Amino acid sequence: MAAAPQPAPPEAPGGVYVYGVVRAGHPVPPGRTGVGGLPGAVRTLPAGELAAVVSDAPDRLRAKRRDLLAHQDLALALAADGPVLPMRFGMVAPDEESVRRQLESSQGDCLTALRRVEGRVEMNVKVSPAQGDLESLVREDPEVGRARAAARGAPGYEASVRLGEAVARGLTRRAAAVAAGVVAELSALAEARVAGPEVPGCVLNASFLLPRSATGRFGGAVERLAARYGARVELRLTGPLPCYSFVEGAWGS
Repeated sequence: MAAAPQPAPPEAPGGVYVYGVVRAGHPVPPGRTGVGGLPGAVRTLPAGELAAVVSDAPDRLRAKRRDLLAHQDLALALAADGPVLPMRFGMVAPDEESVRRQLESSQGDCLTALRRVEGRVEMNVKVSPAQGDLESLVREDPEVGRARAAARGAPGYEASVRLGEAVARGLTRRAAAVAAGVVAELSALAEARVAGPEVPGCVLNASFLLPRSATGRFGGAVERLAARYGARVELRLTGPLPCYSFVEGAWGS
């Protein structure tokens, strides 16, 4: 059983690391520690109807795999007992009072966001071009067909470079066309979708909000799409994740 929120100890001079925002009274999983080489205990800072989940900030914070996973795992564990507004990794406040002030000034937005993500998770899908089936690309893409004909008619270094560039553009165009259909099919299974930042080598980076109970169905749909379009694109599914992409702006995140 999750432990009740604990009183905050004297705060460290390095500030306060913020993992997320929950409703006041939300339990913290027992024995949890935070990020950093010498992680401190996780605790809550209540303010009105909300509470921030925090620990003492480490003296030197780096985006190491250990700390990234600790941050994400805590957000997922908290979500087992109710909705969470997860902060992105690296959110450090100067002191506890500044955290409480932020909570007090954003009560309405945070409570609305908590209602939106209650019982829900985020699933992220990335689509990148597959490098196979080049013969069909030559047949389907006029630019690639012309470049290959030119390279065969007048072989040489420059012709090979132009052909390689044309193939790269063609693979991207083909993957982008497939990605449009992938988004349409997956959006029909989700409550909301947001586009993520551009990722090198990807034609699509999108996050989907859906009920926790629907993750199996969503994953199955991604598997079927990957099988259907495997010669043209590579699909990568990540999740369930904390709902990072659907709470931005609620608490200065």
